[in-house]
Amino acid sequence: MGSHPLLPFELAAELCGSPRQVDAPSLVPEWQVLLKRADALAYGGRLHEACQLYQLASRRQQLRAEQLEKLVECLAQGVRLREQLPACCSGGGSLLQPRDWDIFSCRKCQGFLFEPVSLPCGHTFCKKCLERERAPESRCALCKEEGGLAAGQHLRVNVILGNLLAKWFPGQVTASQLRHEGNLLYKEKKLQAALQKYNEAISLAPNDHLLYSNRSQINSTLKSYEDALHDAETACRLQPYWSKLLLSLFSPIPGNAQEHLPDTLQLLSPHSRLKGNLLNSVGSGDSSHNLPRLLKVNVEQKKCFPAQEEQKMTDCGSLRKSIQMIESVKGCSEDENKHDSAPESALLISEKCSLLKRKHCSEEVRSADVPCKLMKKGTIDAKGSSAGCRVPFEFVDPSDLDCSLCMRLFYEPVTTHCGHTFCLKCLERCLDHNPKCPLCKEGLSECLALRKYCKTVLMEELIAKYLPEELTERRKIYEEEIAELSNLNKNVPIFVCTMAYPTVPCPLHIFEPCYRLMIRRCMETGTKQFGMCIGDPIKGFADYGCILEIRNVEFFADGRSVVDSIGKRRFKVVEHSQRDGYNTADIEYIEDQKVQGESYAELLVLHDSVYDQAYMWFNSLKQALKSRILSHFGPMPAKDPDPQASPNGPAWCWWVLAVLPLESRAQLPFLAMKSLKDRLNGIRRVLTFMSRTRSR
Repeated sequence: MGSHPLLPFELAAELCGSPRQVDAPSLVPEWQVLLKRADALAYGGRLHEACQLYQLASRRQQLRAEQLEKLVECLAQGVRLREQLPACCSGGGSLLQPRDWDIFSCRKCQGFLFEPVSLPCGHTFCKKCLERERAPESRCALCKEEGGLAAGQHLRVNVILGNLLAKWFPGQVTASQLRHEGNLLYKEKKLQAALQKYNEAISLAPNDHLLYSNRSQINSTLKSYEDALHDAETACRLQPYWSKLLLSLFSPIPGNAQEHLPDTLQLLSPHSRLKGNLLNSVGSGDSSHNLPRLLKVNVEQKKCFPAQEEQKMTDCGSLRKSIQMIESVKGCSEDENKHDSAPESALLISEKCSLLKRKHCSEEVRSADVPCKLMKKGTIDAKGSSAGCRVPFEFVDPSDLDCSLCMRLFYEPVTTHCGHTFCLKCLERCLDHNPKCPLCKEGLSECLALRKYCKTVLMEELIAKYLPEELTERRKIYEEEIAELSNLNKNVPIFVCTMAYPTVPCPLHIFEPCYRLMIRRCMETGTKQFGMCIGDPIKGFADYGCILEIRNVEFFADGRSVVDSIGKRRFKVVEHSQRDGYNTADIEYIEDQKVQGESYAELLVLHDSVYDQAYMWFNSLKQALKSRILSHFGPMPAKDPDPQASPNGPAWCWWVLAVLPLESRAQLPFLAMKSLKDRLNGIRRVLTFMSRTRSR
């Protein structure tokens, strides 16, 4: 019989279950091998076999919540496909009506962005979230870029975002502050004081799921199970795709944690509402050993599910609601109450709570600051609006998003590690003069050395969403500036330094701020070209020059650079001007006038004669001098078959002019000549003079 190829999950399961690995506990513990094989089987849909392996692994090692994440993901995916439920939202968002501050939510905790810190990669998170996960080799939770959370870096709040949040959402900011104060009190075992802080916070921000989740945990610790369950259900309704709600179901508690693992499949039971699922799963005893049985029971219950139960499911919490609660988004869970003495999870109600019985339609009278369990989703949103959380974005002041350097709307905003935000181009220009923050004067030498500026994503999103017209106008201005800088006939940047010739290399050391800006603009526009002229005591620079093309730029840590350029075309200056500290000019290009007939024949004879003379002169130089010339300018170009093929004439003529020991004022007339014959005659006279001087 022919063999059939293994599917990827089957191959993974076989590899993880090979005897060589299982029999080598010194390399990999057996429970880890079992867990990996169970994950592979779960991905392949073989849940019955996977549950047996999870059971074996749990007997050998107490499993943590995150180690069952793959199992829960596969279970949720399977039910979602059977019930034709919508896919989980990317990024952990909810399918409910968005909250006013959703754009300001932290991608780690999914809560309101409190004390926002922008990382060098451009992503922004809560300061507390970053401090909890600080590590020497940590990465950004979104882009996975290294160095996002440097261990020695002092996290600074983004000043612009912090001010905007305080202005637009004063109630939510105050509620977040109360939440963190409550967390400190909770850590100090001052539960009543912590509960009071959370009550005040919820009155200010009644649509923040973090507040209900954390208050649920406090109520659970205080054994107020009814209140804890109510807050947990509210958090599920506000953020049904939040992974912390799922992982908290699996949170280990002191003692034999395996006895308190919830039955995941029981949570998917179609005839139980959220609360019933929780109570039943907690009261099921050694649930990790009952997973295969529950899988079978769940399938049987699904087959004989009556229509009456279907209606109850719709009224009191359906299967879809359960699935929404267990949907998880990888990488976005927040350890909001991850302290040294963490209590039981809010959703892990004690077994005593299983004795509590409530009818699904009964409601107890609650205080005004606690939303009703069966309250409509729009009610919380309306209350949030009345609490001062809604921002009239149609009246957003554009000046709140102006750069403090150019006094215009932020374009490509970049946030420094000191927390200040500037336009990318504005910051670069400031660093050309001084490697310090323009506002607080904190050193930015590291930014200058890395030369990697990532735009602050949240700032760009805010501007694009709430100031689209202003952004369009700002982008139009920027594009017009780029188009103007790309023009190689008008306002061409001029480097006033030395004489440059076509086809001849011209290395440059750039250290002045104005020329740093000029070279950077040449690279950004894509032209990679600028003019080179010698200085003039009256006009500033000479009337003739040569266009240089940048071949490569090597930057130093302090902002200096070495530019490798080569001459391209000659030009004549029509008008002298300046721009942003460096010289510019309107120019017209120069080309040699071609000749024909007898004149061309005479030109060929003259061309060959002068070339031979130049070649002999160069070979007569001392070896040390020849080596220096060759290292700087390269070898002498070969003789051209057609001296008029290039509009600038033969390349060897410019090479000879570059190496001849002439002053710049003596070299300039050669650059302005349009007659190749005159240029060759001039070179001949110089070479003859050099030979006579040497013979003397």
